[in-house]
Amino acid sequence: MIKADERREEIADYVIKLGQVRIDNLVEHFGVSRMTIHRHIDRLAQQGVLRKLHGAVTVQPSGLYESAFRYRVTVNRAEKDALARAALDYVEAGQVVMLDDSSTANAVATLLLDVKPLTVITNSVATASLLTNVDELDFICLGGQYHGTYNAYIGIVCENAVAQLRANVLICSASAITGTTAFIQDPNVVRVKQAMMAASVKRILLIDHAKFDRIALHVFDDLTSFDVVLATEGLGDARARALERAGVKLRIVKTKAP
Repeated sequence: MIKADERREEIADYVIKLGQVRIDNLVEHFGVSRMTIHRHIDRLAQQGVLRKLHGAVTVQPSGLYESAFRYRVTVNRAEKDALARAALDYVEAGQVVMLDDSSTANAVATLLLDVKPLTVITNSVATASLLTNVDELDFICLGGQYHGTYNAYIGIVCENAVAQLRANVLICSASAITGTTAFIQDPNVVRVKQAMMAASVKRILLIDHAKFDRIALHVFDDLTSFDVVLATEGLGDARARALERAGVKLRIVKTKAP
């Protein structure tokens, strides 16, 4: 007999694969009662893995809710990997590099192993798992309140820890871009990212072009605040020119490596 936690894991994996699933489909797929499905979904929602809608469940983000980290790392992998490779152009051996909790910055983490020695600072648990116990790499994991949706530490303890540090380079991302403004759904995440901005000499923003012309609830910062904004090539020439006219230091990144 399948245990409850194993069943929840199966449900989470199924929804993550499809993005959004109706409750009726879950009942049919797993061959259990509607009450059982609701009980599992309620638990997964409490853990921040899934989001319950009327008659359905989703891992897709909205203007109010960010999707779970485990889902985000599976989305647009080619774009994330291309942005990560481009970000290495702004990192030099011997520097202190700060990474935020985004899945895009997480894609940079393993590439940093080729730029050692480095000191790397992050609040991301996923990134921490990649960079601990690595020769010639001093690793600092920012503590705070753990949040399962982001698989990261956030909150006042994390913000205070960031304020005591200084980095040569910050590599970060955002949930949505409208005009020249970057947005994030969660105010606690915004405060940590803004603290990272204040603690870093150079700020690099990595953005998948699909995040443009979208909005989330809280303003993160203006794109002109970043030393460079790396965006994938689907952005389009007209929008790219408009951003550059507005003073954004934009670099278009090709998805396929040359």
